Amino acid sequence: MKDLIRLTDLQAGEIYDIFRIADDIGAGKYKDFLRGKTAVLFFPASSIRTRITFEKGIYLLGGQTILFPGDALEKKEELRDVCGYLDNWADIAILRHRDMELIEKFAGYSRVPVVNAMTDINHPCEILADMYTLSKIREDFTRDNYLFIGRAGNIGLAWKEASQVLGLSLSQCCGAGYEMDGVEVYHDIKTAVRGKDILCTDSLPAGALHDFRECQVTTEVMKMANENAVLNPCPPFYRGEEVTEEVMESEYFVGYEFKRNLLTVQQAVMIWCLT
Repeated sequence: MKDLIRLTDLQAGEIYDIFRIADDIGAGKYKDFLRGKTAVLFFPASSIRTRITFEKGIYLLGGQTILFPGDALEKKEELRDVCGYLDNWADIAILRHRDMELIEKFAGYSRVPVVNAMTDINHPCEILADMYTLSKIREDFTRDNYLFIGRAGNIGLAWKEASQVLGLSLSQCCGAGYEMDGVEVYHDIKTAVRGKDILCTDSLPAGALHDFRECQVTTEVMKMANENAVLNPCPPFYRGEEVTEEVMESEYFVGYEFKRNLLTVQQAVMIWCLT
């Protein structure tokens, strides 16, 4: 049994193991792997992409899903007791909750694998899926230069986790006061983008838009990056805020199909956890 809580809990080889499982799923293997198994999901009502890909992924592997709202874990009942009962019936638990400490406590009590489907400080499955897709469209995604445009939130910090495990070259462009520790930081996108291959963005809270006015990704900015650079905005993205309407209609945008592998990689994560 294995959990997936942080990317930094993994070795580089384990990330590639997950990628190999994803390849095998694409080749038709692991059909009915979850037959007779039950996945318990705790998700907020606002989740769209992560929830549908987990639920459909479980269905395609022959498993059963039982969905609870995320705040079901905030009851007076102690987590050790919740897990004590769930262990009788669940085979894997998938949690999306703002509080990383809650997920870590749940995993500490659970006797079945626990997958972190997103917290306020990271989003491991999302970044695994992005890297897997990049591995299919780039000569060597680990040698590309990455620029994250956004605040020190769950997407940026998850990319930082990935960079620590795989040795990715990662820098950040952000407004003053939104920096991540331990990465090179720029406050002007036209300087930051020079020499970069992969631009990743995250949406911004309304109160931060003014602070990021020098960080917006435009078509002009993409032309300053390395040849064949791509723009990978994390959804939900907002045209006219972190990215312009024009650049989202350009050849630089990796497109909606870029996220197609989110389903397969999340299936691969569950299989990896259960084997």
